[in-house]
Amino acid sequence: MPLATVNGIPLNYQLKGDKAKGTDVKGAAPLVVLVMGTGSPGRVWELHQVPALLQAGFRVCTFDNRGIAPSFEAADGITIEELVADTAALIEFLDEGPALVAGTSMGARVTQELALARPELVRKAVFMAGHARLDRFQQTLGIGEAELDDSGVRLPAKYEAAMTAVMNLSPATLANPAAARDWLDLFEFTGGPVPPGVRAQRRMSHDFNRVQAYRGIRVPCLSIGFADDRMIPAYLSREVADAIPGARYQEIADAGHFGYLERPDLVNKLLIDFFGGLEGSTIA
Repeated sequence: MPLATVNGIPLNYQLKGDKAKGTDVKGAAPLVVLVMGTGSPGRVWELHQVPALLQAGFRVCTFDNRGIAPSFEAADGITIEELVADTAALIEFLDEGPALVAGTSMGARVTQELALARPELVRKAVFMAGHARLDRFQQTLGIGEAELDDSGVRLPAKYEAAMTAVMNLSPATLANPAAARDWLDLFEFTGGPVPPGVRAQRRMSHDFNRVQAYRGIRVPCLSIGFADDRMIPAYLSREVADAIPGARYQEIADAGHFGYLERPDLVNKLLIDFFGGLEGSTIA
């Protein structure tokens, strides 16, 4: 990925088009900007969403939020306003806006705030596991996670993998022996010490309520909730759609917080249909 200096920091990004479709040239197709959630690099989108969007004829930009090396790690702290400004500056740097923007979890919140603060940069917006606030459980979990980071305590790898699976995957996924094995192996392999930038992302404020503010969003929006999401329960994602005038809500069954990885075909169809302006599509 190339590095760009935007909003005063280095930001690691990747811009792709499909040469066979002629979308590898600037301005040849609508640009989709994908905003990742807490602790994860932008390349996670490459597993499922980027190939589907390219096949559908879009250009796609993924990037590492501040906090994720080699982007600026911001170990001393990160605010939502900084993340929003980074994303806005990247869209301006690419000079292909207004963009179609989608985010998940923390990235959904960035997308929501971007749609409110810089609507001229956002053609349409999709929020996966979006939220305008956190309930008491999420607040307590976030504070506890930050305290665990600061303590220096290292959880046993298998226990950490199991807890990551329980918090981020659907019981339907974990009931499948092969899928459960693969996910647990992945979490065990990728666990370990938390980098300073990720700790900074985790320490972001958990005490906010933007329900009333989001009534001012005017760009077309789709909020996607994952029915088995323990990190951001689906009712919080529905609440976002209810707050935004004209916004749509779609809930995906048998999907946890990582629903875009567990049920990518459904997520991709929703993205492509909404960004492409298709009406009347149904999701099984």
